[in-house]
Amino acid sequence: MYAVSRKPGRHITLSVVADIAKFLILVIILTWLMVRGSERLGYNWQWYMVPRYIFSTDNGRLVAGPLLDGLLVTLSITAYSMLLAFLCGLVTALLRLSNSIIGRIVARGYLEFIRNTPLLVQIFFIYFVLAPVLDINRFTSAVLALSLFEGAYASEIFRAGIVSIHKEQWEAAYSTGLSTYQAYRFVILPQAIRWMLPPLTGQAVSLVKDSALVSTIAIYDLTMQGQAIIAETFLTFEIWFTVAAIYFLLTVTLSFGVGLLENRFRTPT
Repeated sequence: MYAVSRKPGRHITLSVVADIAKFLILVIILTWLMVRGSERLGYNWQWYMVPRYIFSTDNGRLVAGPLLDGLLVTLSITAYSMLLAFLCGLVTALLRLSNSIIGRIVARGYLEFIRNTPLLVQIFFIYFVLAPVLDINRFTSAVLALSLFEGAYASEIFRAGIVSIHKEQWEAAYSTGLSTYQAYRFVILPQAIRWMLPPLTGQAVSLVKDSALVSTIAIYDLTMQGQAIIAETFLTFEIWFTVAAIYFLLTVTLSFGVGLLENRFRTPT
């Protein structure tokens, strides 16, 4: 007798349908709770006013609204900060794994300071103390603060990924005449990156959400634009729900894109 095997594609499809159904049920429950709560508060929903703050039309062409302008600022801050954070994290991880005592002390001191102080305090310190000395603007201050903060956590991810590679790989790299730099570049990091991608994705998502704190130094990102609109229109719930939905779409898109990249790395060629 032959064993009947289930098709993996069908199993994945059923799993996706089940996840979508659960999500829709959750949305329906939350919507019902929100409507009931607003009825008790006597709140008058005005969702029809929200689209104009995302985009509008002028002489037949689309014009970005304040929320879209804020989103572009958030994306710029996130992109620069993510690049610098991962670079800072990699350098810190390499210093911690190096034979240099001074390098290890500097890396450890940086980690302990960043991880034991709040991000908001770091943003204020860089903007109000370092920015006048270094002559940098608000945008650069925000990018620097986010990069240093997220880089500290990313360094632990890089270090764990590098340490997870077996010693034999190092020995094989050195036996072929590769230097330490070449061993990292051609042997160690290409193998470690596939295991580092999931936690690095989580760190990138955290960076997107943490970027909302830059509104405290008057950078008109997505959060700050939302606050300005609420102060003008009193559309508190509509605007905050819209801002939350935009952040949600950003993080889900980022997770989905990295998930595809992760599958590509893990798929045998």
